[in-house]
Amino acid sequence: MSNPNASSSSTPVPDAPEGRNASSPPPSVAGAADVPVSVNPWDVALCVAGTLVSCENALVIALVAHAPAPRAPAFVLIASLALADLLAGLGLVLNFAVVYAVAEPGVASLLSAGLLIAAFSASVLNVLAITVDRYLSLYGALTYHTERAATFTYAVLALAWLTSALLGALPALGWNCLEDEATCSVCRPVNKSNAAALAVSFLLVFALILQLYLQICKIAFRHAQQIAVQRHFMSASHASSTTKGVSTLSAILGTFALCWVPFAMYSLVADTRYPAVYTYATALPAICSSIINPIIYAFRNPEIQRSLRLACCGCLPYSFTSRPRTPSDV
Repeated sequence: MSNPNASSSSTPVPDAPEGRNASSPPPSVAGAADVPVSVNPWDVALCVAGTLVSCENALVIALVAHAPAPRAPAFVLIASLALADLLAGLGLVLNFAVVYAVAEPGVASLLSAGLLIAAFSASVLNVLAITVDRYLSLYGALTYHTERAATFTYAVLALAWLTSALLGALPALGWNCLEDEATCSVCRPVNKSNAAALAVSFLLVFALILQLYLQICKIAFRHAQQIAVQRHFMSASHASSTTKGVSTLSAILGTFALCWVPFAMYSLVADTRYPAVYTYATALPAICSSIINPIIYAFRNPEIQRSLRLACCGCLPYSFTSRPRTPSDV
């Protein structure tokens, strides 16, 4: 769950430009000012993506801070996911700087890889936390707003961040290939065993998210059937709403799978002998998940939309009215 090719959460970005083996040391600018350094377009794309991710998620955090109830569990979940993706974006920019501007990137590469692993791990685990929140909001709707439920949400987030921090510390604790290049995964300086462990962890997290979404769909259909029995029929509008909800969940799950599963599977089978372009091609969609997350989980929230309108226009359209939050408006 930490490495760009490795796991469910994090993705240290390949630091070897295309055409150079991923295990070779990164280019150095210092001490070679007279020698032009070729910049890999893939690395530029990752850096640009990181900048976009950082700006987008910084905006989400600012909007949540101005929401009516920023400490409510729903908004805490959104802010936590945005913070994880913000750190991931900053990690991508830092990784680019380490690769092309640091003469001896040994320790610096461990720090940038650790930040990427921790940030992407936190992003994936926060998506899991949001899925658990949605499930509980349907399964225990009557008790969802209790203080106990809020405490559980905070405890889950604390556990997610602690786990991510521990995963991010692994390269610095010895799970790296700086001493033995033969043990490098497709994303240096993460070694093969670390990458494989992270990939397996991600696949387990994805399986859990898939199971929770299946349970959410079952509960939604069961609620629809109960309403139909009580009213002796199911209105077309309610049936359409249930179908739309299931379609939305399917789109969310499908997007998450398309972004992360290729990278996780590739990191399980690939090594430094594979062309670096394959690593970039699978890592970039995983990074794009941090661009998509705010669209899925933040900008669809009515109160965040309201904060955005206020920030952009300074006023609200006359027809816009705020509605109460549902148990999980994430």
